[in-house]
Amino acid sequence: MSGHYYREAPPVQAKPRRKRRWGRITLIVLLVLLIGFVVFWFYLDSKLNRINALKDYPGRPADTPGTNWLVVGSDSREGLSEEDREELATGGAAGKRTDTMMLLHIPDGSGPSTLVSLPRDSFVDIPGKKKQKLNAAFALGGPELLVRTVETSTGIHIDHYAEIGFGGFVHIVDAVGGVDMCIDKAMKDPKAGLDVQAGCQELDGAQALGYVRTRATPRADLDRIARQRQFLSALVDKATSFGTIINPFRSIPLANNTVETLTVNEGDHLHNLAGLAWAMRGAADGGLVTTTVPLGASRSVAGVGSVVQWDPARSKRFFEALKNDTQIPQDLITTG
Repeated sequence: MSGHYYREAPPVQAKPRRKRRWGRITLIVLLVLLIGFVVFWFYLDSKLNRINALKDYPGRPADTPGTNWLVVGSDSREGLSEEDREELATGGAAGKRTDTMMLLHIPDGSGPSTLVSLPRDSFVDIPGKKKQKLNAAFALGGPELLVRTVETSTGIHIDHYAEIGFGGFVHIVDAVGGVDMCIDKAMKDPKAGLDVQAGCQELDGAQALGYVRTRATPRADLDRIARQRQFLSALVDKATSFGTIINPFRSIPLANNTVETLTVNEGDHLHNLAGLAWAMRGAADGGLVTTTVPLGASRSVAGVGSVVQWDPARSKRFFEALKNDTQIPQDLITTG
């Protein structure tokens, strides 16, 4: 026997199967979550209330650059019980009228979106009807006539339509857990069910509805539409925040309440609403310009009542800028 000794090579160690198993489990979990998200997305999309609000008509403005939404808040009491109506001081009026009308322009390129309040008492030509208040268009012909009136008055082609009533607004605010607002002076208006103190505070759905409805301030509707823009931007910021999105106890009720109470055009889908929400974020950081259409004098018209008129020259320049997807001149922006 030789004097050399040979050692057997150590056996090859098999790779741990545990890592492989955990990797497979992780992949399966991610796949299930992805499928669940897609299913939930299409489920929500199917629950959207759709109407044909954007019908063509002779002389309709051609498609203009950017994306334009008409966002409408109606005084519909649908979904509110008698107790809700009493608590929210909404009254029991039947039917629907427009309480809020805003035009949102999302530019094609870079730059902030623009949210424009269109006062309900604006004195405008309503196609097929006599000249009267803008909110009469909705009462006389629903969303279709309102869209047509806005398009013919501004020269801007409306691409999307979104409408929400009192009940839906309250439910969405409550779904995000309330919205923080800083209020300069104490506000009390029994007609709107509002009683809040001055200072920074969280408004729940009932308080928020009163806050955006009240006209019991020196400038009445003009103060109200400024508050509406302010609150809507804060609400969207809260709804799209990281803390809301990752919290299923917030995000799921929010998603359900939004699609159940929102009415959109028949061609609109959930991804369009996501684009709407994203465009309305960040007013405090310059991500959204909020303003009112340039106004002229107010006056009283027989058979119509007190109306506000758009300043002819300034409003023309204002809407030309939006129509051409260019920056609105600073002298035309009214934040208050």
